[in-house]
Amino acid sequence: MKLIIGNKNYSSWSLRGWLAAKQSGLHFEELTVHIDGDDWQAMKRSDGEFQPSAGKVPVLWDGDVVVWDSLAILEYLGDKVGRDRFWPKDDAARGMARAMVAEMHSSYLAFRRQCPMNIRKRIGGIELNDATRADIVRILGLWAEARARFGKGGPFLFGTFSAADVFYAPVVSRFITYGIGVPGFAQAYMQAVWEHDWMQAWIKAAEEERWVIEQFEEVEQA
Repeated sequence: MKLIIGNKNYSSWSLRGWLAAKQSGLHFEELTVHIDGDDWQAMKRSDGEFQPSAGKVPVLWDGDVVVWDSLAILEYLGDKVGRDRFWPKDDAARGMARAMVAEMHSSYLAFRRQCPMNIRKRIGGIELNDATRADIVRILGLWAEARARFGKGGPFLFGTFSAADVFYAPVVSRFITYGIGVPGFAQAYMQAVWEHDWMQAWIKAAEEERWVIEQFEEVEQA
């Protein structure tokens, strides 16, 4: 398998696809591209092997199979190795985990816009707008419920590392970058994600990247 990902410093969806591939336990070749670079932009416009993904990242190639979109990649890998690799076994826990992942996949636009992922930076004193604050409150509420109901088996949202942690890992990164204040249980969860071996490998690579995308370096105030 081959996984195409974007800039590790900025591409939250690439992080999710990459973590999903690592969680699968399957061997894959990794190719990182500069999503704002001329070469990648030219590839996106060409009629080549990046179709039908339309040049979006991440993209997973597995023989003749092409899967884009991080959630689709996770589900495809789950089909290959078994859903228990990604989802809690308990029905109630699995139901909540799936709902949380789906909500992350489709929601929190205000938070994403005002606080783009930027692993290398630390930005203090940002004035959050009301919509971003509402997104953060919602996320912390979901984390609290997951940890209280299903997190007794370990430090992650549903105890052991799962699809939910794959999808909320970029949120952890954003909270750290922008100095978002969180309660103690969330701090402990964020520390577990941040110190995970896979996250540390991604962070190290992001810090070593020389690519800069100016639009993601600017902070939108309320």
